[in-house]
Amino acid sequence: MAHLPLSHDFQNGRETADVHSIFDGLPPLTSEPMRLALIGNFAPRKCGIATFTTDIFEKLRDHHPEIEVDVHALDDPTAPLEYAGVAGTIAWNDPEAYAAAARRINESGVDAVWLQHEYGIFGGADGQMVLDFVDRLAAPLVLTLHTVLSEPSERQSNILRHLVTRASRIMVMSRHSQGLLEQIYGAPARIIEVIDHGAPDRPFGRQEEFKARLGLTGRKVLMTFGLLGPGKGLEHAIRALPAIVERHPEALYRIVGATHPNLVARDGEAYRDKLAGLAQELGVARHIAWDNRFLDTPELLDQLEACDIYLTPYPGLQQSTSGTLSYAVALGKAVVSTPYVHARELLAQDVGSLIEPNSSEAIAGAVNALLDAPSEMAAMQRRAYARGRETIWPRFADATARLAAAALPAEPEAPPLTATPGLSAVLAMSDGTGMLQHSIGVVPDRRHGYCLDDNARALMLLNVAHGLPAAERMKWSLAYAAFVQSAWNPDLKRFRNFMRFDRSWCEDEGSEDSNGRAVWALGQTYERAPDDGLAQWGLHLYEEVLKTIVPLGSPRAIAFTMLGACAVLRRDPGHALSRKLVENGGDFLMRLLGEGRRPDWAWFETVLGYDNPRLSQALIEAGMALGREDWTGAGLETLQWICEQQLSAKGQFRPIGSESFHREHGYLPFDQQPLEAQAAIEAAQSAWNATSGAFWREHALVAWRWFFGDNDRGAVLAEVATGRCRDGVTPRGGNANCGAESILAFQLSHYALMKLVHEPSTTAPLSREGDLLEPARERLV
Repeated sequence: MAHLPLSHDFQNGRETADVHSIFDGLPPLTSEPMRLALIGNFAPRKCGIATFTTDIFEKLRDHHPEIEVDVHALDDPTAPLEYAGVAGTIAWNDPEAYAAAARRINESGVDAVWLQHEYGIFGGADGQMVLDFVDRLAAPLVLTLHTVLSEPSERQSNILRHLVTRASRIMVMSRHSQGLLEQIYGAPARIIEVIDHGAPDRPFGRQEEFKARLGLTGRKVLMTFGLLGPGKGLEHAIRALPAIVERHPEALYRIVGATHPNLVARDGEAYRDKLAGLAQELGVARHIAWDNRFLDTPELLDQLEACDIYLTPYPGLQQSTSGTLSYAVALGKAVVSTPYVHARELLAQDVGSLIEPNSSEAIAGAVNALLDAPSEMAAMQRRAYARGRETIWPRFADATARLAAAALPAEPEAPPLTATPGLSAVLAMSDGTGMLQHSIGVVPDRRHGYCLDDNARALMLLNVAHGLPAAERMKWSLAYAAFVQSAWNPDLKRFRNFMRFDRSWCEDEGSEDSNGRAVWALGQTYERAPDDGLAQWGLHLYEEVLKTIVPLGSPRAIAFTMLGACAVLRRDPGHALSRKLVENGGDFLMRLLGEGRRPDWAWFETVLGYDNPRLSQALIEAGMALGREDWTGAGLETLQWICEQQLSAKGQFRPIGSESFHREHGYLPFDQQPLEAQAAIEAAQSAWNATSGAFWREHALVAWRWFFGDNDRGAVLAEVATGRCRDGVTPRGGNANCGAESILAFQLSHYALMKLVHEPSTTAPLSREGDLLEPARERLV
């Protein structure tokens, strides 16, 4: 950092620094309201993190009243504190408390979550309880990293790497930490902001005034502040005193701060007594003043103003943040410090004096050099004050407000509902074999070949898509149909799923869910294919499969086959095989619901997986096909429940995250996949067919807007012109890849939504929606 130019303050008769904000070139902050959840230790807890978190809260309140801050304070249940004005507390070592807090924060609808991270303030080994906590958060995550280790343990590295993957923005207080984050922990440079620790804005040069208040007139005052412990290097400072007082007998070293509570709990005041004994042994006890208290910030600043030289003789050189160092510099104190990270950067360009660690001789030499030359010490104090102008609280508040604002998603702008997605993305992923599974960015990735699931979906899309010439539609429909046909393995009575790019199969038998989706596609082809020859092919293979397929046990596989059978029944209500399949499937899902539900969990299973609404959709369509209002009612009730789980406090669609799978009676917000929006829209279409209820249209529209940025990260996934769709929403934003499943989910969602919004109900409602729901509740509670 270059020296700031000096000007003359004629009113006060002394040189002062011209103030140049580091934010002069940045656009102004908007006054848009913002609401943050702030996580960390908090006053009245007595530690540096608590002070910093409290400072953030207070300075944003003072300088940016448009930002509302909800504090969630980490607390020790064995020694609970009374916190004023907080939204909640989190027992630091209780996993359930973290889960409850995450749920509370998600339900509050905050715009972002700002978490203060230090390994020791969270529960578990190296604070690893923080990981499950951040995994549960839906709003953009802003991290302040108070420690970034250059040589972490494996667990420490894994913890910080995981936090980095979750963060939308990261704040550090040194460029050294920024470099470590990029080089060791894989953080993208674009999400890291270096913001100096904030500091007070007080007038320069008031030492004598504050010395008089403390009865220190005529003394040369040295000072160190902080929780006492072996890591502060105070032994070296005390050993330096004989050489200092020999030349400057008026020198007084003020050691201010309580002993670290963990040290007191283990050893009492043995460490402080040891230091006092050392001072007595060296004959400098009367040159040391002890203040065994943790000072509130105003009193700390008053005491700092009374000192001439501030000492930080820390032996550990990895410390990237020291709040009191920032305060001392901002107040214009001459600083003598070991070259730990924060000191190296803040005191560069002769702002302070850097000395070798663990050396009483170096401390004595640096202090005496300043006391011997008052003009040199005054010049250093002026340089420090000038440097501190860049860190004063208004600047800090502006920087942190910009940091939080940068984490927020942009306002979504959805295209007109009638805008039909182009098919070029589908065709770009397709060849004579079928549709490829994956892509790298927008480029098809041939290494992973093809799968039955995607080609079944692609066939279903071509059955309903508009605007494609008949010949081209038939060309691609036949390619996807041929893939489905060749996937059938009559020997094992199952479909295969995965095929390599060279057209060799990776397996003889695919998953149950892929088998169920193939049956669904065949039934839908019979119902919806524009070409009757293709429709008859679909029915023929459908019947062949149903007569011989090994029974399926997966709930989703059964639901998929039921949806295919219901499609056949809409064209041929007397189709016996389909009626039998629907009867068995409906009975199965109703039994599953009876076993899985509880008062707060109106669902078929104890876990939520992928494509959840399909279970409800299958029951709704089965009830409509067979005239079973109990099934339709149960389907509507469970669909309404899963819809409620997939809505954020802001009313955005928030699908069950893929990280939720296998978690009993709970779910996580990420990763969010297009498949889930498609399922929500198509299930809503089925519910609307049964009830004509406005809720289902509204929910489908909410899910549709998710594709266009109305989501937790403001990520625009879909592109109407090409029909392309990215692979979902991660904690960092949109996944750049555009695989077949995502493209097809977007495309099929469009056509389902068009039927839902613009066409009349295909089936007259069986009854009023409430009449369908209430009997189901009575039977299943």
